[in-house]
Amino acid sequence: MIPQYASALLISDLHLTPSMPLTAQRFFDFCEKDAPQVEAVFILGDLFEYWVGDDAALHSPFHQEVKHALATLSTKVKTFYLHGNRDFLVGNHFLSKTGMTLMPDPYKINIAGSEYVLCHGDSLCTADIGYQVFRGWVRKSWIQKLFLRLPLNWRRSIANQLRSNSGVQYQRAMQSSIEGTQVKTNVTLAACAAVLRELAGNQLIHGHTHLPQHHQEQLLDQEWQRWVLSDWDLDHPESGRPRASALLINQDGVRYADLIKT
Repeated sequence: MIPQYASALLISDLHLTPSMPLTAQRFFDFCEKDAPQVEAVFILGDLFEYWVGDDAALHSPFHQEVKHALATLSTKVKTFYLHGNRDFLVGNHFLSKTGMTLMPDPYKINIAGSEYVLCHGDSLCTADIGYQVFRGWVRKSWIQKLFLRLPLNWRRSIANQLRSNSGVQYQRAMQSSIEGTQVKTNVTLAACAAVLRELAGNQLIHGHTHLPQHHQEQLLDQEWQRWVLSDWDLDHPESGRPRASALLINQDGVRYADLIKT
């Protein structure tokens, strides 16, 4: 049976890190003030800038503060978590300490009487063949076990290198594209259609692309709606308008809730 909730807030791509204190503080405020207003909260991946193992969080005051905020939130509302491309190594130890429920990707849920398919979104970027090959390898359990056995400083070094390479490739793609939303790092219609067929749905919610928008889409005789969640960044005003929003779903429908404090 599909889980059902009367109301929910959905967020993704906060990329929490100690070097972004304003963004982190907005998340702590979200957990304390905004999130308890609904019945369920869904975090659709990339809550953290990177995650190299639950053991690393044990030695980080910042991650302990995030864990405490999530644990407190989970005592008030149902809190769900879905792995992103930056934090797919978030494991059972951290999840158990926060009280969050791990969702598979994709996942189908009923909110306020309507069904939605939830996913992080990176699996939908099928035009980026190189990334999909990489994703397939790093999601293998034996690869993850080997990685988690490496010394912690090695794991951090590898994660930082991967982050650097990803950022450079994304910027190059955006600069070479006439229409920024058409770069290969965006989702494809075929991938969206396939996941909705698989789960018998026609409403899709995801993050990952940092391109928040509501889409009405069609491929052949299949039609659907798609909502893209925003990333959060209150610490880099030079990169554009500060960003922090959630998708609110309740009896009044679906809308983006601006979380930027004025």
